[in-house]
Amino acid sequence: MATTATSTIEEKKRLVRRLAAGGRGFAEEYGFRVTNNPGSLFQVLVLSVLLARPGDFRRALAATGAFRDAGWDSAGRMSRSRHEHRTRLLRDSGFRTDPEGLADTLGDLALTVVDRYRGDLRRLRALAHRNPARERDLLAGLPGVDAPVVELFLREAQVLWREVAPVADRRALAAARRLGLGRSAGDLAGLAGSGESERLAWLVGALARVDLEKRYAELVR
Repeated sequence: MATTATSTIEEKKRLVRRLAAGGRGFAEEYGFRVTNNPGSLFQVLVLSVLLARPGDFRRALAATGAFRDAGWDSAGRMSRSRHEHRTRLLRDSGFRTDPEGLADTLGDLALTVVDRYRGDLRRLRALAHRNPARERDLLAGLPGVDAPVVELFLREAQVLWREVAPVADRRALAAARRLGLGRSAGDLAGLAGSGESERLAWLVGALARVDLEKRYAELVR
């Protein structure tokens, strides 16, 4: 169904203010804090891996929350979890296609983060010397982390890792195009405010939610 796009700069800025008014990115809107500590960053990475899988995004949220509630809220704790327990949790959260393989992937991811970075993705950032291209390369070298997962992780992490901004994932960009807000992360950064990676993270998170939840109609009434 077609959506009427905004046209003037003033209309675009009003819509951006409305979208970013909550002051939360995608993950935080659904209850996952994005803070500069090892546990939070690892949970965001796990959420990104699960969101990149085809299917209803709500199961990714449910599984990540269930992992946290089970006490597997860091790479170290996840690495000590049992494969069959991860598999059961994934299945209970709605992952019906190869939950065993996904459980393996998450276990390997946790072990690798522990082995390479002592369970702390801030060490990955330090090793990359805060070079965005190097950070992307190191992230993509982790089990289960491909280019879409990197984009999803950095969409959230840019609020902390300001050097990677601007980042917008494909769903945020799809919503931006449909709403007439631009076609690139740079376009959205211009509307959010130059150098405002926090506000940009709120905006792209809100746009991704609009696309996932199909809430276009309420924005153009």
